[in-house]
Amino acid sequence: MELEKLLEQVKFLQTIIEQQQAQIELLNRMVDEKDGTIAELRELVDTLQSVKGNMEETLAEFRRQFFGVASEQTKPSKDASKARPDTEESPRIPVKGHTRAPRKPKATREEQYANLPIKEILIPLTEEERHCAYCNAEMTPIGYKKVREEIRITMAKVERIWYMQETAVCPECKKDGDGTFVKAAVPQALMPHSPASASAVAYIMFQRVFLGLPYYRQEKEMTQLGLVLPRETMANWFIYCAGNYLLPIYEMMHEQLVRREVLHADETTCQVLHEKGRTAESTSYMWLFVTGSDGLPPITLYDYEPSRKGACAREFLKGFHGLLQCDGYQGYNKVEEVILVCCLAHCRRKFFEAVPVERRKKGKLLDILSEEAIPEPKLPPEGELSTWIPAEVGLAYCNRLFYIERSLKDLPPEDRKEKRIEQEMPVWEGFWKWIATINAAGGSKLAKAVNYALNHEETLCNYLLDGRCEISNNTAERKAKSYAIGRKASLFHASEAGAEASAIVYSIVETAKANGLNVFQYLYMVLLYMPDYKNEPAGIKHLLPWSDFIKEYCSGLSDTEKITPEKHEPLPF
Repeated sequence: MELEKLLEQVKFLQTIIEQQQAQIELLNRMVDEKDGTIAELRELVDTLQSVKGNMEETLAEFRRQFFGVASEQTKPSKDASKARPDTEESPRIPVKGHTRAPRKPKATREEQYANLPIKEILIPLTEEERHCAYCNAEMTPIGYKKVREEIRITMAKVERIWYMQETAVCPECKKDGDGTFVKAAVPQALMPHSPASASAVAYIMFQRVFLGLPYYRQEKEMTQLGLVLPRETMANWFIYCAGNYLLPIYEMMHEQLVRREVLHADETTCQVLHEKGRTAESTSYMWLFVTGSDGLPPITLYDYEPSRKGACAREFLKGFHGLLQCDGYQGYNKVEEVILVCCLAHCRRKFFEAVPVERRKKGKLLDILSEEAIPEPKLPPEGELSTWIPAEVGLAYCNRLFYIERSLKDLPPEDRKEKRIEQEMPVWEGFWKWIATINAAGGSKLAKAVNYALNHEETLCNYLLDGRCEISNNTAERKAKSYAIGRKASLFHASEAGAEASAIVYSIVETAKANGLNVFQYLYMVLLYMPDYKNEPAGIKHLLPWSDFIKEYCSGLSDTEKITPEKHEPLPF
């Protein structure tokens, strides 16, 4: 009996123990769930704080854009100063001055007018002044003396040119009842059944592309010169001559461009009203490609495309195998068999935008070709990184690289490459080491800057492979600006033909500028000679912007009177 009672007590105790174990397991699960909930809540709080920070940053940027000053310099408002009357004045921090680069001396009048022709106006004595006022003896001339000078400008002159063809007949043949006639050779017309001339079309192209004047403004100017020339007519002349006479030059320059080893590329938007299968509001693109610092004649080519697909760049650069400098746009990855060189200026700009607005005015983003002096940027010592704003640290590393590049820009390519490895590699190593320590809030401007740098880590450093490469893609961006100025004035292209013609003429104009030519004179010479030589490759070669013939006739002032359609020498080949 006692044994049975003991067994019952043991079973009862086991039941109680099992119940307690079940309660303990339940409590453990509740604790685990509580810890998980706390972790989730903490993660949610961190995310909300990050979103809040990003929204405040975006709101501050919108406020600056809509209500702030354009120079990005902020001043404390009167209300803000009243709100903190007890705040102590911030301590003044002495800043060491830096030496500015000496300014270029102001050009003298003789230097400014060196290229202008001189016309002497002789002011003779009157008959009365040629006799002495005291004895009436005739005065003896001793010469003329320069007393002053002035600048005279003659407005553009429009003339109607009538080609009067002389015809002759043989009198002896006429006696036999058979007339032999001969007619003088008349210069070929630029456009069939049109009054367009090389000088007129060159003037329209020069105004439209070089000066950025849209057709409607040129139309107003023409009326002041006594000519009624509708803008539609000007557009037709522009498109016809670009496609028939400038296109062969463009195509030959394209052949030479893809043979180079270093190129810059960029793209900018444009609008074409009448595109097949697209609405007038659709965005199209003007791609541009520029030769690098390889010591050969510079070439700039524009290419109109209805899209921004990487296939556009791939097709245009077919046959190019070298270093392609560009921004971080992924479309350039479509270009085959090239080494991409990413632009550090884009990376630097993202760090600059991540700096709080009130602190941005401390720094400037200067190109290595800028005439303004760049103060030597200081990198933060390793022990003082915590006292710097992270975005300012990234900006300092980028500015340091640009500062070194400025000192190397005039070196030969091989020496430049060697100095880059020696002086810039340690800066890059410090930059990537610092980047690895940054844990920026997702979506913030700093996070975008850090991610941009990490995503392009290899291509940002590829400029170190060749001394002919540049650290930035500003060469192409400056050419994009040239097109953007004209786009701002004209707003849009009416047709695809107009956009394609604009790409050709912009290419001719920008390449002429880069080769130091008189742009109007070059356009005039090409339009003057191309009707006779557009099917002659040797003739087209002599009309390239760097040919000896073009340098001889297009390096000075504009002149359409000495070389005319009726009297100009044939090309020297």
